[in-house]
Amino acid sequence: MSVSIRRARADDLDFVVELFAHEDVEPFLAVVRATERSEILGEIERSEQEPAAFGVFVIEVDGARAGTMRFELTNRRSRIAHLGGLAVHPSFRGRKVADTAARLFQRHLFDELGLHRLEMEIYGFNERAIAHAERAGWVHEGVRRRAYWRNEQWVDGVRYGLVVDDLGEAPPSPPLSGAAA
Repeated sequence: MSVSIRRARADDLDFVVELFAHEDVEPFLAVVRATERSEILGEIERSEQEPAAFGVFVIEVDGARAGTMRFELTNRRSRIAHLGGLAVHPSFRGRKVADTAARLFQRHLFDELGLHRLEMEIYGFNERAIAHAERAGWVHEGVRRRAYWRNEQWVDGVRYGLVVDDLGEAPPSPPLSGAAA
């Protein structure tokens, strides 16, 4: 099994829309996100136009679309990005596709884009995503108690962070081009 990631293109739109609407995926995605076709297409186009600041990526398994994930630069000076939207189609689950894709994504963001820190937040009820984050090397940084109204109840937000040192490597990433010192 070969897992790869690539930046999403316009011809991935149908796949992403269907994945986000899947009954076993949608309950676990953030409430505040692109949901309409035009909004998702706008994010894909933004990913192409602002590759160092925003990205929508497609996960492939043996060349077949299997999932998606995204990042957004939240602090240019400190080179911090927020990650989210990790979704793997249920037919690809159970094979650690998300773990492999996450490692590839981390390497891309640290090595190719020169980011210093990655952050994400997971709904407290999403046990599968929490287990994945810990397997993928993320460091638990705290809980925002009852922070989000989801599925007709208040739920926690579990926060994770990652710096390149957490991957067992110490060399600092270079600054983003054009970033102020």
